[in-house]
This record gives sequence, C-alpha cells and structure tokens, in this order.
Amino acid sequence: MARMTDLPDWERQHHLDKIAALPDYGVTPYVSGPALNRRRVAIVTTAGLHVRGDVAFEVGSADYRIIPGDTRAADLVMSHISVNYDRSGFQEDLNVVFPLERLRELESAGVVGSVSGFHYSFMGASPGHTLETKACELAGLLKKDGVDAVLLTPV
Repeated sequence: MARMTDLPDWERQHHLDKIAALPDYGVTPYVSGPALNRRRVAIVTTAGLHVRGDVAFEVGSADYRIIPGDTRAADLVMSHISVNYDRSGFQEDLNVVFPLERLRELESAGVVGSVSGFHYSFMGASPGHTLETKACELAGLLKKDGVDAVLLTPV
C-alpha cells in the first residue's frame, strides 16, 4: 500500500484535496430495523471489480458493475485504475476486497438472515461528487431486492 509520505508532493496534495472536498452529511441518526439475523445483506465495494467479459472501469468512472452472487472468484477481474493500489491481497484471496465467502459463512451460521443474489462494485479512484446519481440508482436496486444491510468494502 502506498503511504502518503511516499508520494510526491503534488500527488499527496491531490489526495488531501479530495478528502477536503467530501460533503458534510452531519451526524447520521440511528435507524432501527430488524436484528442482523433477519437482515438481507449485499456487498458494495469500491475495488473496481467486474465479471470477466463486462466493460472494464476507466479513469473517472462513476458507474457500477453488477456482480451476481454465484460468480466464481476466477471469473472476477479487478480493473481498478489507481496505480497506488496494491492488488496482491486480491490476487491471493478475493475476500480481502469482496468477502462473499465470509458473508455466506455468516448466513450459514445464522448471523445474517440472507445474502443478496447481487452485489455491486464501483471504482474507488473516482471523485466522490460524481458518484451520487449512480449511488441513488443503486439504492433503488437494493431496495427492490429487499436488502436492508450493506457490507461496504472501501478500497
């Protein structure tokens, strides 16, 4: 993983500027709902994953890819653009960025109610303000699928 201290000044400042540009959502209120063992869970990642054969992510991509829950690990590709991202963990164990196997284990153990049949990936190197439209679209898909808990894996 790249450390801020290892980056050239111009690139370090670029990343710090992105943080400063994030919107302030204030304090998020507690939202009640069913117990975790009754919730339907989906994964949303910013790992730039997609099913082999789908369109790869491009620089500045603000869209997402749908990953069916029965997709084999060998059929997932990471087209994350950032050169600062260490892909070795993903190459050794998909669960590092897309913990579907761990989520299924939690379902089997009764910790979560069910696992969604679909999961989603954005590319994390995209400017945050460009993602809102697609994030709202995705929220509608999750709601239609009965998902009431999301496991976020930011990369």
